Amino acid sequence: MKSSRTAPVWSIGELADRFGLATHVLRHWEDVGLLAPERDAAGRRRYGKDDLVRVATILSSKVAGMSLEQIQVLLDADAPQRHAVLDAHVADLDRRMAEMQRSREMTLHALSCRAHDIAACPGFRRHVDGLVEGSESWVQGFPGSARPATVVD
Repeated sequence: MKSSRTAPVWSIGELADRFGLATHVLRHWEDVGLLAPERDAAGRRRYGKDDLVRVATILSSKVAGMSLEQIQVLLDADAPQRHAVLDAHVADLDRRMAEMQRSREMTLHALSCRAHDIAACPGFRRHVDGLVEGSESWVQGFPGSARPATVVD
């Protein structure tokens, strides 16, 4: 995994500071195979420009919601499952976005309802009654989500 690079110039502390990380994070990434810094004669880690790019890539991928295992596949040029990992990640993002949309719809409804107790809100109560009776699924989302953000029920 070591890349061809010229003289490494950053210590582990300097690299960690550069990205606002704790040094143990970089050590962990090395332990799991995401980083492979060069070592000097005394065995100290020395990071070069390619390592900076790799750390920035790892951080960007983490911000995108990827696990270290997924990131490892993406950083492996020979990994045949790259597209499968990306497809699975997109499916997970779609599922989580749908959950967030349902949460937003319910929250907007609660915000616009005259009842201060969500369980006393007539619109919310109809939804809950549907869940209890089995005529609605909590996965379907909150009915009446297209309502404007004005006071309802």
